[in-house]
Amino acid sequence: MTTTDSELAKIFLTFSRNKLVNEFWPRLKTCVEPMSVEQVWWRPNEASNSVGNLLLHLNGNVTQWLVTSFNQHEDKRDRSSEFAADGGLTAAELLERLGATIAAAEKVLSRLSADELLAPYEIQGYHMSALEAIYHVLEHFSLHYGQISYISKSLTGKDLGFYKELNKTGRAK
Repeated sequence: MTTTDSELAKIFLTFSRNKLVNEFWPRLKTCVEPMSVEQVWWRPNEASNSVGNLLLHLNGNVTQWLVTSFNQHEDKRDRSSEFAADGGLTAAELLERLGATIAAAEKVLSRLSADELLAPYEIQGYHMSALEAIYHVLEHFSLHYGQISYISKSLTGKDLGFYKELNKTGRAK
């Protein structure tokens, strides 16, 4: 079996887009939508981030690494402000911002070609290919979505049911 570069690029981009847009994003929304303002901005201690901080941070990360970089726009990210925030926005407002960024990222991931995946980029002073940048965003989003999921479960005491299809057999149907 021979697979072309364009076929591999399509597989990678489709998988990446589906993970971000159809798995991580809806699950993150399920965690955050029912949260009160107090819950969104709650921090277990000063060394930890609130859900609000994590949402602002994910918005900044996806914007910088996918949207701004691949659209060749000026990077205006203020990363430190993502962690300094301690209120002022509701869950709905934070999700609306991140939702717009996810939609913009989806457009980028829908248009990239195999050649563009190998193109060099400099993001936050790091030198990498577009493929590496996309991989970073997915890993980074997954990490913080996991933190948000844990906080949500801790606050509500409820199972989110994301893998309920595995409850009986341990295998997807």
